[in-house]
Amino acid sequence: MVGPAEYAIKHQHTQDSHPATNQVGFTPIFQIFHARGIFLAGLPWEWAALERSVIGREFFLRDTLTVARELVGVRVHVVGAEGELCGGIVETEAYLGADDPASHAAGGPTGRSAIMFGPPGVAYVYLIYGVHHCLNFVTEEDGTAGAVLIRALEPLSGQQHMAANRGLDPVRFSDRDLCSGPGKLCQALDINRSWNGTRLNGKGPHKIWLTPSPQTSLITVSSPRIGIRQATNRPYRFTPPQSPYLSR
Repeated sequence: MVGPAEYAIKHQHTQDSHPATNQVGFTPIFQIFHARGIFLAGLPWEWAALERSVIGREFFLRDTLTVARELVGVRVHVVGAEGELCGGIVETEAYLGADDPASHAAGGPTGRSAIMFGPPGVAYVYLIYGVHHCLNFVTEEDGTAGAVLIRALEPLSGQQHMAANRGLDPVRFSDRDLCSGPGKLCQALDINRSWNGTRLNGKGPHKIWLTPSPQTSLITVSSPRIGIRQATNRPYRFTPPQSPYLSR
């Protein structure tokens, strides 16, 4: 089976080419910490010596259900004012087009759902209940609707900053409470509607990219999606067999 690693683009990054840098090599906050020898989010900012595999657009240019299943275990990286935050995906849900009444795209393109019709490999971020943001990755070829909702992450680095973003006690928080739900993870990663349409390549004003799981083989199970009122029996939710970081 072809997995995320086969869709990764190998980059030998220099200071000018890393997705988290600007034209002079480091963003100002990185310059400050790097000059002081401080490592952010558990990763040394020595990009000239760091080779990273970034999952490319071709990974998303496929069937939505396949992408949703294979995203389990993939690592999500974002960069904010506090540095890099990272989490491993442990829960996804697939949403399709006209034949999926639970999908925003079921009725065709609208002001909100047009992004689901392509291009693939971008973030689709929307607000629910006027309170919570949800992060999705657009899939399929242009013109075919599809997106994968990222429901939960296992926090891997930057947990104290995630806790601060969520308004939790930075000392007494539990990793389990950081990203165990779509609204929680967007709050933890400081993702909002301004990220809508951001390419998943680590470039641009909002920096987000994906890397393959270090595990060579992952087992996933499917189950019905959560919190919807239509098509409730379709097994379009994907998770590991057991994880303490699931939304429920």
